[in-house]
Amino acid sequence: MPTLVLAVNLATGVARAAESLDETERPAARDFVPMPTLGGAQVWADQLFFHQWRIQRNVLTGECRLLDGGDFRHGSGTLAQCQALLDRIKQERNLPPWRGKVVIVLHGIADGRGVMKPLCRYLEEQGGYEPVNVTYPSTRQGLAEHAKDLASIVDHLEGVEEIHFVGYSLGGIVIRRFFAEELNRRPGKIDPRFGRMVMIGPPNQGSQLAARLGDNPLFELLLGKSGRQLGPLWAWEAGHLATPPIEFGIVAGGCGDGRGFNPLLPGDDDGIVSVESTRLAGASDWIVVPALHALLPRLTKVHQYTLRFLQHGYFVAPDQRNPIQDGR
Repeated sequence: MPTLVLAVNLATGVARAAESLDETERPAARDFVPMPTLGGAQVWADQLFFHQWRIQRNVLTGECRLLDGGDFRHGSGTLAQCQALLDRIKQERNLPPWRGKVVIVLHGIADGRGVMKPLCRYLEEQGGYEPVNVTYPSTRQGLAEHAKDLASIVDHLEGVEEIHFVGYSLGGIVIRRFFAEELNRRPGKIDPRFGRMVMIGPPNQGSQLAARLGDNPLFELLLGKSGRQLGPLWAWEAGHLATPPIEFGIVAGGCGDGRGFNPLLPGDDDGIVSVESTRLAGASDWIVVPALHALLPRLTKVHQYTLRFLQHGYFVAPDQRNPIQDGR
């Protein structure tokens, strides 16, 4: 009987001690066996990266989960709880700290990070960059929310010496909104680790297609608030975007014949975004690649241009730069 009483008292004491802990001090609920995820790219937003490990937040429930590089879930809970679990895993596995140069890569609207994997692999193998291939729910949140999630990722890149950016389509606009928020938060100052940025097929002047279709309920159902912000809401949203405060270049897609792939768009285009719409004053270099919009992030030539710009600040050669001074 004394033994039973002692066991009960001990269990009670442990339970009370656990209850007294703030939830930020508790690790997430740890999966006994890491579980594969079931996808859901449009409801999960990356919040934190550590090499190939990442913590995501569910935009519907607010719950977070910790994933490894193979997208296996190791635990769930609050962001702080998942961070605590990640810290334990770092110690258990003796994971190396962040070092060197990172490139943050964002996909386009209604895409997933898989679209950007070939480019990430190229930048890692040929340039020595560690890619941070971001998942964000492009059709379930607006630009302000996407930018806030991106800020969380940047804020947690402790130990990284260089941070570069690549944004495909909507991804480039998300980064511009992120920079606007950064400049508002720290006027006149940017993170000294920021290096260069490449935008691939960005609708820097809004999307003519989204402007035509954005008031259609089916359009909003499929592409959400972000889609409308590129079209009917662009005039308001454009005022909340920054010209990147770092050296940046733009890769556009088009036919090169002045007519483009899509007869609904004026001038040359890649089928989705007009060449003219990609332009943004302040770009150090700008180039047009003969390709459809969906193919741009998959092309070896675009991979080569992206790496060259991140390394040197031009796409082809120093004397072949095509800067944009006035947006025209």
